[in-house]
Amino acid sequence: MYSSAYRILGDYSLASDALQESFIYVFKQLNQFQFRSTLGTWIKTIVVHTSIKILNKQKRFVFGEIPENVDYVAWEEPMSGEHLEKAIMLLPDGYRAIFLLVEVEGYKHKEVAEILHISVGTSKSQLFHAKKYLKNILAGLSN
Repeated sequence: MYSSAYRILGDYSLASDALQESFIYVFKQLNQFQFRSTLGTWIKTIVVHTSIKILNKQKRFVFGEIPENVDYVAWEEPMSGEHLEKAIMLLPDGYRAIFLLVEVEGYKHKEVAEILHISVGTSKSQLFHAKKYLKNILAGLSN
């Protein structure tokens, strides 16, 4: 749960806050759990929603074009999961959130659109840009 919050927020302190806020909500709303999924899935959904809310409050969650200046992370062949994680964390917040929700967490674009209050087309477009940005980062890493 913490790693999901951290990946979305990109900040250890904010991830801790999201996790704490999520579990407070879980304990207060446990009687609302309807057994349509596992308890873990329900909690993870709450953690994701809480993390997105925190991004919105921080005014860090924006969609747009790829910035011209791209940061790179040094890596060695073959690329480890740790290096890939560092590259993903370089994505702008909006791109990173959609990339993680779709490609890592397995959400469908329709679900992402509902969570983020955007259109399905925006979700797909931002995922495309996130992958393009990530590809540029990784291309820079291989030099």
